[in-house]
Amino acid sequence: MPDTTRRQCTDVFKSEAVRLTRESGRPVAQVARELGSSDHVLYRWMTEQRHVESQGRTRQSVRAGQEELTRLKRENETLRKERDFLRRAAAFFARESP
Repeated sequence: MPDTTRRQCTDVFKSEAVRLTRESGRPVAQVARELGSSDHVLYRWMTEQRHVESQGRTRQSVRAGQEELTRLKRENETLRKERDFLRRAAAFFARESP
């Protein structure tokens, strides 16, 4: 299995790639090859750009919202596990009491 690493692209690069695709009139696959990316990644960036533009926000604000949602879901799961543990412990000790 080849040892490959995922390339990180900046938001500016993504926006410029989408702009270049829209303005050039060339196929997405051709522009993606020229940029050294795959066409499905460029399609995803275009979809994300349309979504961001429809909301009137920036990529950074959308990503910050997604990261906050992920953090809150993790925290919620931790709290749920702690609650369940405490319920079981309380039930255990309630049975042990004379």
